[in-house]
Parts: sequence; structure tokens; C-alpha cells
Amino acid sequence: MSTWIRPIDRGWVVRDAVPGPDVDEFADPDRVVAALAGARGDSLLAVQHPARTPAALAGGLSVEAALPQARVTLERVREAHYRPVPDVVAPYRIDGPDGVALGVLCLVDPAAVRDDGVTRVRHTEDVYPDVVAERAAMLAGLGVATSAAMLVPTTGGREFTALVERVCRGQVPALSTVDGVGRKHELWLAGPGEDQDALLAALDEMDLLVADGNHRVAAAAASGRSALLALVTGGPGLRIGPIHRVLTGTGFDADTLVRRWTAAGFDVRPGPPAPPAEAGEVTVLVGGSAFRVGLGKAGGDHAVVEQDLLRDALGVDPEGPAVRPLLPGAPVPEDADAVLLLAPVPYAEVLAVHAAGQRMPRKATYFTPKPRSGLLLADL
Repeated sequence: MSTWIRPIDRGWVVRDAVPGPDVDEFADPDRVVAALAGARGDSLLAVQHPARTPAALAGGLSVEAALPQARVTLERVREAHYRPVPDVVAPYRIDGPDGVALGVLCLVDPAAVRDDGVTRVRHTEDVYPDVVAERAAMLAGLGVATSAAMLVPTTGGREFTALVERVCRGQVPALSTVDGVGRKHELWLAGPGEDQDALLAALDEMDLLVADGNHRVAAAAASGRSALLALVTGGPGLRIGPIHRVLTGTGFDADTLVRRWTAAGFDVRPGPPAPPAEAGEVTVLVGGSAFRVGLGKAGGDHAVVEQDLLRDALGVDPEGPAVRPLLPGAPVPEDADAVLLLAPVPYAEVLAVHAAGQRMPRKATYFTPKPRSGLLLADL
């Protein structure tokens, strides 16, 4: 039996709805703070973000200082809203306007290596060290995973999807729910037996890329728990959206940006306010104006934007507080100086970067549909 892919020995499935605000753990921190400020009673979000609750903010608590209350809240939430499930893997289907994913929730060792020394779970993007440290402290302190990373097999995804479909065929899901944007989430439970053995055997043969959750994978490796809750899925309908960039606190206006980028050799011209459909250009929104910047070089749009447009031409550190990621459809912060809208990264580019042994910049790809946090909790 595999030791790097294994069942959830001790888990908890939500009985009805995940308690608390309908805001996922990995939403923008400002949205989380606002949601917790308006929440009543216990919520899973308060467990996931104990340092962003009103009481913790008022007391200036760090994550570590807020963890004791998070553990108490988690116990109450589990008792009131969850039922225990032992020794399971969980086939899981998400079907919504942003794609279809069918896979299996299970525990994965993020540091596992093959016999030839190659890592089994491979990052696709760089990470922010401070975010990894915060999430590692949470995992180490709670000992429970409340959300899953999404991992995709480098090969064999279509065959794995067919296997999961066969296991679920004719079976009533243990949980079926619809989230706030219309995605349907269905979850089955496969205990010890032929189906679980077949799923684990298929998973054991795979090498996995991180589609969503590079920070969660890094945090799991740093937490000392040697276990990551993951949804392994090959689709069949995954999509990749763009993750844009926002400039704040720089003081740059449209004229300054156009002048600096033109002087750096970029083709800057008026354009529509929509994101570019294909790589090689970026749309820039400043106030009521919009213009296009031709990137004019290979190497991936996000890398060119961060290194050439921001660091070299503007002197702005892409890893610093002046640059924020902006998810598709998310509201633009009120304090934004400019918004840089990028084209989606083609999956072929993700695979090419991986094949070259490299990583893309932080927050470059937005794989959907994502597993919803809180449906299944896993003891680590």
C-alpha cells in the first residue's frame, strides 16, 4: 500500500452547510476581515483566520496567539455541524459556470519523492514566504486541514477521471450542495474495500502538479505534519483564468506610467479596458483611462510584467506591498493606482515551465473550478 497517498484516517463531513459567512478561506484578506466583522456565532472562517476576527484585531493578536481560541471554536463547530467519518477517500465532483472537476480528496505527503529522487508533488509557482509561514503555523497548531489543494496528474488524467466516474456511478452522494455562484458540489465516501484500493493504486502511480494551492503545499511541508489534504483531479473541464496585478501607494499616474514604459522600449497605445485575450499584451487601467502595453518578449507575461514593467522600468518591488494580485471578478481596491490586466496562461505553458524544471511567478494561474473549503475536514 502507498505511504505517500493515503486515506483520511479521521475526518468530518459537514451535515448541511459550512457554518458562517459564505467566504472561502483563500479570499482577499480584506474580504475575510469584513465577513468576520459581520458574522454572528461560530464560523469555520474564524477558525481559518483566527488573527482576523474582530476580537483578535482589537487585541493585536498574532496567528500563534489566536490559535487557542481557534481550537476551541473548531471543537464547537465540529460538534454542531459535522459528523465523523473514518478511513475514507472522497470522490468529489464540482460542476459550475467555470468548469467541471471530478477527482478524489485524500491525504498526500507533500515531500514524497520517487525512487529516482524526483518529487512527486511539484510546485508550478513561486510562493510568498510570509504566507507560507502563517499557514504552516495554522496547520501545526490546529492539526486539522479545513481546505484542499488542487493537484493535477502530469499524465493519466483522462483514465483517472473514468475510474472515479465508475466508482461513483449509481451511488448516492454523501453530500450535495450548491455554492453562492451556482457550482454544484457532490461528495462520496469510499471506505476500505475494492473501490478505495483501486483509487489509491491509481493515485500511487501519478506525479502531480499543483494547480491551486502552492502556498498550502509549501505550508504542509513546513508544518511538520507530513500530510496535505488534496483534491487530485484530471478535469474533465478545468479552466485557467488570469490573475491580474494592482499597484497601490506608488503615486504613479497614467502619464508617468506611459512615459516610463515607453522610455523602457515598450509599445504603449490606447486600447479597450478589457483583459487581452492572448499572451503578449497587458491592459492597464488608471482612473478612467485604459491603454495596452505590448510586452514584446518571451518568458511568460507575468514574469515580464513583474520584472520588466514593474521592477526595472518603475523601480517597484513585485514582492513588496505595492503590488497585489487581483482575482478574476474581484472588486478593484479603492486605493489602487493602476490595474494591470493579464491574459490567461495556457496550460501548455504551465507544462512547458514544469518540464524545464522552473516555476512561474506567484499568483500567475487561476485554475477553476476549485474545491470548496470546509466540506470535509481531515485530521493530520
